[in-house]
Amino acid sequence: MGTLQSKSAPIEYSDLSEKTGFSVEQIGVLHKRFKQLSHDEDVLRRHDFDGIPDLASNPIRAQIIEAFFDRRNFSKNGEGKMDEIGFEEFLLVMSHFRPPSQHMTDEQRENVRREKLRFLFNMHDTDNDGTITLEEYRHVVEELLSRSGALGKETAKGITDAAMLEVASISVGHMEPDEFYEGITFEHFLKLLAGFEIESKMSIRFLNTETIILCK
Repeated sequence: MGTLQSKSAPIEYSDLSEKTGFSVEQIGVLHKRFKQLSHDEDVLRRHDFDGIPDLASNPIRAQIIEAFFDRRNFSKNGEGKMDEIGFEEFLLVMSHFRPPSQHMTDEQRENVRREKLRFLFNMHDTDNDGTITLEEYRHVVEELLSRSGALGKETAKGITDAAMLEVASISVGHMEPDEFYEGITFEHFLKLLAGFEIESKMSIRFLNTETIILCK
């Protein structure tokens, strides 16, 4: 994917609009934010995200940043990580945080939902082995719980283990105490979140972008 140059013609914005679902106006707003983050360069690198206050305090900061450089989020067969991204890659990742259009068919809406859940799954499947393991899930939940200051690390660990065993029992049926659970596959992940309204739970505030503009 090529990097979008700073003097982009409207036709390029139109092409990106078809790929991401953002309007030309929304893409213009995001391009300005991209340039702010990159210090007016044509690529973003990991350290460019260091200056975002809301992101700095986010307990899954590392996973969010890595999502922007994860090749899986740009193509179905993508593998590995990128060292830098252009505006098109930035926009593709941002599109996962965009609510679906009210004019979508049920099939289109379901496809968008599946793509959003795949994005979340990839964010937690940090070793790209096709499952979310106990360790991967524990790392996220422990950090979420312990950062509140109300729970110690061991207490958070116990809560996380109990939650994962419950998830496992839902995913693969009844488990005996001595059985080993290897992790959640993407198909199990879809079933677990079948009743979850993912569209209203994904936020882009850490980029200080006007949500109302992106949700038109």
